[in-house]
Amino acid sequence: MDFNIRKTAVLGAGVMGAAIAAHLSNCGIECLMLDVVPPLSDEDRKKGLSDTDPAFRNKLATAGLKGALKAKPAAFSSSRNADLVSIGNLEDDLHKISTCDWIIEVVKEDLEIKRKLFAKVADHWKPGIIVSSNTSGLSLKDMTAAMHDDMKKYFLITHFFNPPRYMKLLEIVAGPDTDPEIVTYMARFGAGTLGKGIVYAKDTPNFIANRIGVYGMASTMHTVAAGDYRIDEVDQIMGTPMGRAKSAIFGTADIVGLDTLFHVINNVYESVKDDPERDSFKPPDFLAKMVEKKLWGRKSGAGFFKMLKGEGKKELLVINPATLEYENQKQLDAPSLKACKGERDPAKRLRKLAYADDRAGMFAWNSLKNLCLYSVNRIPEISDDIVNVDNAMKWGFNWDLGPFECWDAIGLRESVERMEKEGASIPGKIKKMLESGAQSFYKTDGRKMLYWDFTDGAYRETPPDPDAIDLTIIKKTDGAKVIARNTCASVLDVADGVACLEFHSELQPDMNPVDDQIIEMMKKSVEIVQRGFAGLVVANHGKNFCVGANLMLLAMNAAQKKFDLIEEMSRAFQDANQALKF
Repeated sequence: MDFNIRKTAVLGAGVMGAAIAAHLSNCGIECLMLDVVPPLSDEDRKKGLSDTDPAFRNKLATAGLKGALKAKPAAFSSSRNADLVSIGNLEDDLHKISTCDWIIEVVKEDLEIKRKLFAKVADHWKPGIIVSSNTSGLSLKDMTAAMHDDMKKYFLITHFFNPPRYMKLLEIVAGPDTDPEIVTYMARFGAGTLGKGIVYAKDTPNFIANRIGVYGMASTMHTVAAGDYRIDEVDQIMGTPMGRAKSAIFGTADIVGLDTLFHVINNVYESVKDDPERDSFKPPDFLAKMVEKKLWGRKSGAGFFKMLKGEGKKELLVINPATLEYENQKQLDAPSLKACKGERDPAKRLRKLAYADDRAGMFAWNSLKNLCLYSVNRIPEISDDIVNVDNAMKWGFNWDLGPFECWDAIGLRESVERMEKEGASIPGKIKKMLESGAQSFYKTDGRKMLYWDFTDGAYRETPPDPDAIDLTIIKKTDGAKVIARNTCASVLDVADGVACLEFHSELQPDMNPVDDQIIEMMKKSVEIVQRGFAGLVVANHGKNFCVGANLMLLAMNAAQKKFDLIEEMSRAFQDANQALKF
């Protein structure tokens, strides 16, 4: 079967639907965005509006497009891309979906609403048109219960994470009737055209990322509710020190919206009746009270944190969950947090924190223990392998390490021994794994990355990406492949007659600013390639490929009036770029 997605239809023009339409247009794909016709209110009638006026009937889709154009961070990579998005409504324009290659449903998370919409879609659907839902947790089986068999073959779940332009994760859930060729195509299209990291999830409540991520957030809130830790203390621990987003737990909740988070947590609680940890998903009382008081986070001006402004000063206050009153934040004085600040390797940083005997260390340890045990107990329920679980958390929640990579970081055998001493129930699959002699969930074998497969009880090769080369594996497995190196850049042999110039600034690895060391290696890479390579790739795995010139160095030279050095560096950088170009 040949598929070629050139034109899409997004059904639902809310924040997520409009953002998905924007991302499709960023990728050069034409998109038809439709929403419902709003009811005509008395206020509308006073304004002389008519429910037969196309402008009024397309009101919600128009608002969605305008919202995407104003979105921060920007949903469109260029405002010109909006020309690829056409709008309409689900009553007058639904027939147009018959000319599309892919139809994406992004309406309210209500099973009956989705079922009714798919019934209408079926009236205009033709074999060959792929249909998917962007649901964040509703069952594919339930959504397709009344769908005719032909359409079921073309149906799957494609769960984007918000904002779609920036979040790498795309969870794909197939049903028993979904054509495997469509799953394969959508995975390639999602990765190659939309730039997504593909995770294959099962048709279970909230799939992979939200199941694990919401467990971590909800269980942390229960710890706070018990009065053991303050909200600001938790976020100081659960952010960068643990390899998570800077917004950590409660800051992230404020960004997401507490009303949305409450709905998601409660949805999981209602859906996972057989989960031994189900009570962890029950929304804590203080969260319910905050939602009731409309303390929803940033969109309402106050949530777990509240910005206090006055006399030209700003102060970020934190809520006391016991009183729902806002207080000044307190800095957690923990030696382990200070030790983590100087450690750039997230695995080493996590280990330092987890085995520290101070207040931060104890919280980190208990959080990791619960996360690791919960994650391993969800296999094979939500995923058949650990790779999909780890990727889901890294790409969907911006973690540096997934749950099983975290477990490797703190040492599998060592951590299990500690868990047993503390009375934790160790899953049989982990005991068997250790009895086999395995020491970690991941290991390398030459240029292959292996992961522990619980089904076979043995290591299996991580499915390689034919379009990607992992420089970390090349350097780890074959030192001879590093042809030249200094503190900020290297030239590597990546096989097939191709060399790679990699930036890896030791002082600023997350930014890789251009300095004399990088310029030196740029020039050297040209010399090396001319001696016997077919080509050169300039690439790295940094959070930022390169932020540009080293402004600190330039400012320092300017302050000392060393303008000749600035001119010399500028000329050297230009010469290096010209050498690469020609």
